[in-house]
Amino acid sequence: MSDEKLADFLAAGLNPVDVPPLADLLQSRPLINAFITLFHGNEEQVLMRLMVLREIGARGQEPRWSPAQLEAHFAYVNSIKLRTVLSRLRENGLLLWDGDEGLYQIAETGRVALAAVSTLLAFSDQDAELGYLTSQAVGQQQMGRVTNETLQHLLARLNELYKYFEDALESQSEFQIQKAQKRLESVWRWVQKGTEVIRSMFEDENLERRVLDQVQAIGMAQSRILRLTGSFQRRLNQLQAQRVHLGASGLTSSDIAEWLRTASQADLAGMASNMLCFSPQLALVTGAEMVDIAEFELIERERVAAQSNVLPEKVAAPSLSAPEAERLFEAESLYALLAGFSVPTDISDAVVVDTYPETAYRLSLLSLLGDAEAALEQSIVGDMVNLPLRLQHDAEVVELDHPEVAAISRGELVPIENTEA
Repeated sequence: MSDEKLADFLAAGLNPVDVPPLADLLQSRPLINAFITLFHGNEEQVLMRLMVLREIGARGQEPRWSPAQLEAHFAYVNSIKLRTVLSRLRENGLLLWDGDEGLYQIAETGRVALAAVSTLLAFSDQDAELGYLTSQAVGQQQMGRVTNETLQHLLARLNELYKYFEDALESQSEFQIQKAQKRLESVWRWVQKGTEVIRSMFEDENLERRVLDQVQAIGMAQSRILRLTGSFQRRLNQLQAQRVHLGASGLTSSDIAEWLRTASQADLAGMASNMLCFSPQLALVTGAEMVDIAEFELIERERVAAQSNVLPEKVAAPSLSAPEAERLFEAESLYALLAGFSVPTDISDAVVVDTYPETAYRLSLLSLLGDAEAALEQSIVGDMVNLPLRLQHDAEVVELDHPEVAAISRGELVPIENTEA
């Protein structure tokens, strides 16, 4: 594109080179033209150009190709289509043709474009953007030249992920929270790698002020994401306590919901057949009326009842139920045991007792150790969370000789002073 045509996109009287964001791109016009050549056209044409260029560039020992070698290597490609692709790559400067020796080789701009595409394809998983941006920051930091633009993109992606995780927690949906928790586990290594880069940048005294501001913002965004780790499991535990058990079947409301999510629309329609009754009058009701009716039923009706000045009849205060008392006593027993730990102790020695429910309850309490939010509680649980202990565990399990507990996660409780030493 000529500068005259480019000026048509700007306000009258402006020169493209006088627009700073555009001037940076104009300086890299040869490399941008290389990407235009690769990605111009329909999907089939783009894939063929990328495949041919990648195959030609994959031969590092002998980077130069004769036409006969190319035809033999790409025997699975239509010969006419192959010549068209080679011609386009050559005409636009991605391939060089040595007429004296009759050999092809990749041009400098083609090699750079191919390397950029290869790096991007290496991160073609669910979190390609975060992985790619983090690797860019790592590579630039190693080369001693981290651009502010790369840090801005990394910061934006971290804030997007935090918003996604926060929305999942606020949704109160067990399935959304589980999905977000798995997503957090998949990006965990990139957040850790980014933390290492940020720490190294803070030690660089030659960073520009605007770059340092971006580094500080990235560090805060990473800290916010890391603090969500315990929130997911805590919220899932709360939702698990609210599950409804369907008689003695062993099924819960979560099991039914998960089964319904896997059912097709046809199956759901079949199950709902003759079970739902639709009134013809509802077709004339708009969304506004439906919201008003719902607001009255959910809010106004209860508000009128709450404004009643009639005192309720006296009733005896409910006594503490047996299950609640047992759980309280179990927490006190666990606190007394943990308070006496002065050396690293295996998890099984702290939590395994006579029954599975008590063992599972103790293990769930251990997951709160060090949790800042739980430490604020004025209860025996808060006292236990403030104990100077740290829970260390891994994915392995240990088989037990126990009548109700078959296996338990491998790990140990370590006094904090021992860990810091």
